[in-house]
Amino acid sequence: MIRKSHFDPQRVREEIAIAAARMIAEDGLDYSTAKRKAARQVVGESRVGGEWLPDNDQIEEEIREYQAIFQSDTQPAVLRRMREVALDWMLRLEQFNPYLTGAVLNGTAGEHSDIHLQCFCDNPKEVAIYLLNANIQYDVSETRHFAGRGYVETLSFLNRPTRAEDPMGIHIALYDTNDLRGAVRADGRGRLARANASAVRALLGPSDTPPAIGIAG
Repeated sequence: MIRKSHFDPQRVREEIAIAAARMIAEDGLDYSTAKRKAARQVVGESRVGGEWLPDNDQIEEEIREYQAIFQSDTQPAVLRRMREVALDWMLRLEQFNPYLTGAVLNGTAGEHSDIHLQCFCDNPKEVAIYLLNANIQYDVSETRHFAGRGYVETLSFLNRPTRAEDPMGIHIALYDTNDLRGAVRADGRGRLARANASAVRALLGPSDTPPAIGIAG
């Protein structure tokens, strides 16, 4: 294995970002797993210092470039359909104040991506009751709180919009109403981490290629 001292850190970050972006776009890996596997591929190690690793923003830009070059004939339609399905579920869950987040919002979703929603309500358990009453079978897991305050319960299930379509994974993270305070602010670069139904509807618009909104952090 070549010692990292022989590498240029900036170049290493670029190569890891490119490799991670390909894994995310082609295989549907999450950022953390893709970054770890890409680091092993580039420098022979999965655990390297932070100065050698790209941040998620750099990886996201490489995903966009990869999709523009290799998936331009399919990815926009996949993204649009996932946004349509996300909006449909947001309207169903309207009483629970749903927001869209993740790759479907920021525009990098592909055929392996899932839809990630966040609901903010006084009694998050009511979301589970709603799904049960709708005969939706779901799994329960935990997602790290977006503000780093522990974990929140997450309900996950497969949704088949039509018989002709493959199932889409949907994950609903359950937050208290108070968690929404400050959650919809744009970051320092003007990017939104989540969007309500009106914003998602605006993203869809009349165009075949909806604009992308960057995701914070």
